[in-house]
Amino acid sequence: MAKETIEALVDGGEASAGPPLGPQLGPLGVNIMEIVNAINEKTQKFKGMKVPIKLTLDTETKEYDITVGTPPTTALIMEKLGIEKGSGSPESHKVADMSIDEAIQIADMKEDDLLGKDLKMRVKEVMGTCVSMGVTVDGKDPRDAQRSLDEGEYDTYF
Repeated sequence: MAKETIEALVDGGEASAGPPLGPQLGPLGVNIMEIVNAINEKTQKFKGMKVPIKLTLDTETKEYDITVGTPPTTALIMEKLGIEKGSGSPESHKVADMSIDEAIQIADMKEDDLLGKDLKMRVKEVMGTCVSMGVTVDGKDPRDAQRSLDEGEYDTYF
């Protein structure tokens, strides 16, 4: 049983049979479009971002497995809020405000990479990242938003 592993950085939901995948898959005699379509399906929610993928392929049976990495939480926050970078002095200079809905969407995207055992805990982790970036959550300091989350203020979202 011969296994091939290909790691590549693809555009979320928009991988193609061209480089970097096509040239690596071509010599392996697999259905390139089938694999590209599967990658696009798995990376759809990261549209507009570069996403790391790992493709493990059995060259004899042509079976494959795709593992999708996720961009760092900071990259997802910047993409969602349309900012180029976080604040150089996050305590005094705020660069953007994130809604609770956006925090939940990012926590969903990072589900496999965050430590929180449930969505609420993962949202708190995303809010924690906002602290160091100078991003407020729902118009307040992210630490206050975390306290509000603990106190049940956002329970209708979960």
